[in-house]
Amino acid sequence: MKIFKKYTKKSDDSQGAVVAMGNFDGVHLGHQSVIALARAIAATSNSPLGVITFEPHPRQLFAPDAPAFRLMGADTRAHRINKLGIDALYELPFNTGLSQLTAEEFARDVLSNGLQIKHVVIGADFRFGKGRQGDAQMLEELGAKLGFGVTVAPLISDEKGDYSSSAIREALSSGRPEDAARILGHWHRIDGIVEKGDQRGRELGFPTANISLDDLHLPKFGVYAVLFDVLDGPHKGLYRGAASLGIRPTFGINKPNLETFLFDFSGDLYDTSVSVALVAYQRPEENFNNLEDLIKQMNIDCFEAREILEKAIF
Repeated sequence: MKIFKKYTKKSDDSQGAVVAMGNFDGVHLGHQSVIALARAIAATSNSPLGVITFEPHPRQLFAPDAPAFRLMGADTRAHRINKLGIDALYELPFNTGLSQLTAEEFARDVLSNGLQIKHVVIGADFRFGKGRQGDAQMLEELGAKLGFGVTVAPLISDEKGDYSSSAIREALSSGRPEDAARILGHWHRIDGIVEKGDQRGRELGFPTANISLDDLHLPKFGVYAVLFDVLDGPHKGLYRGAASLGIRPTFGINKPNLETFLFDFSGDLYDTSVSVALVAYQRPEENFNNLEDLIKQMNIDCFEAREILEKAIF
């Protein structure tokens, strides 16, 4: 998959692409349905298949002081989109200049003259242009005028509601990773580089692999049964474990992070790329009066996590 980070005129085989366009935070089943429609149209017209997204997420430009809300960073999103067999990812820089383009200017300067797309597929709720003035109907009209096709994908839902990034965030905030997975089509994953922590876990007999939660939506603090993918290095592979997500109140107020104890593992994972899947929420984060009580509970957590993971369907 080729990645383009600007929309200036192209002179390569990415011209004339059929694209799916949206923020695609989480790349959930609703997003995948938009991409699937684009794939079918690309196959029919023998065209390259592309995805247009924006970086950073527009909300980060308009509300920079709001709490972190993204389900995944740009690299994780690109990795997930690449798995869908996309030829080109257009990761457009969402800056003041782009945000000030009117709907017509965006369609003309970015989609038509810049990327020279053949066809674009959007979700029914997609908005574009300064002040979110453009909607699906307007894009259809502009596409007809500028010479590219437009298909509007219906929103996807089930008996529990619409498939949306907001619904995933709500599920994670409530400690319901199973509901998030229902919408995503896979377990919610937190990717990162293993960092050196305070090494308290090692002293307690539970050495952990710690990764940052910076710039990501925070799931409910507590203990989770997890799947732990080591993506590179000598220990590359899939492991099972119990993870603590939160601020570690027994040791004061700390910056939120994710600490995972891997079952039946021994080795150094510092500076390794990993991906942690939240499978089940076990209990809230607690402030223990002494280390003995903490260690006792950690043993219980690990036993329960093993049982959960033995029964889980992957």
